[in-house]
Amino acid sequence: MIRDITLGQYFPGNSKVHKLDARTKIIATIMFIVELFIVNNFYGFALATATMFMIIKVSKVPVRFMVKGLKPIFIIIIFTFVINVFMVDGTILFHWKFITISYEGLYRAFFMAARLILLILGSSILTLTTKPLSLTDGIEKLLRPLNKIGLPSHEIAMMMTIALRFIPTLLEETDKIMKAQQARGADFESGSVIHRAKSLIPILVPLFISAFRIAQDLAMAMEARCYKGGKGRTRMNEIKFTRSDIYASVFLAAFLAMIIGTRYI
Repeated sequence: MIRDITLGQYFPGNSKVHKLDARTKIIATIMFIVELFIVNNFYGFALATATMFMIIKVSKVPVRFMVKGLKPIFIIIIFTFVINVFMVDGTILFHWKFITISYEGLYRAFFMAARLILLILGSSILTLTTKPLSLTDGIEKLLRPLNKIGLPSHEIAMMMTIALRFIPTLLEETDKIMKAQQARGADFESGSVIHRAKSLIPILVPLFISAFRIAQDLAMAMEARCYKGGKGRTRMNEIKFTRSDIYASVFLAAFLAMIIGTRYI
């Protein structure tokens, strides 16, 4: 299941979505997340779902690969669904002893589950279609106005990108450590909750050591390449907006207008 997490991974490709400016995709992702919280009915979610799968189709990222990224949060989705089903009062559809299911509870449960799924898919498409270096440049350029108030945009962008980039690396390291501990007889699935929590200690300790080792290797590699921060730093390939980014911006504006329109259906 750990290997199923797609957030932070890059899927190589040459699609129109891959070729878009990183800034366009970052703004689009932020707008999509905001729009998901604007939606107040299933008409909006139906529109957002259709748009998301259209973007996935254009990006040429396999749908199966995208859906695989939902497996790690499946428990969270189920937990959210169950909480809303049994905790929201309203028109009673089923009642047995202390179990009560209402129409409003079911509606809210499906509503929240759809929002979580679309949030994960929308966030994943950004990292899957954008190279880490391009993502860093895009974040830095968007945060550049913060330099006027003393906030280092380059360093902030670098930290955010490194954090995203090393999510798959740390997950892969966790998977290796778990398999190594299981080969030595460790049991992570049986026993009480407290027992299973204690059994994670043999994973966490080597994982922290490995994380510090990776961070040290990265710092040494950056120093060996004379990295001194963003001041005076130039780039071989400057990112720039193209005609495709203009079309994408128009599409985003139209999508936002349609999402707002669904609130009045």
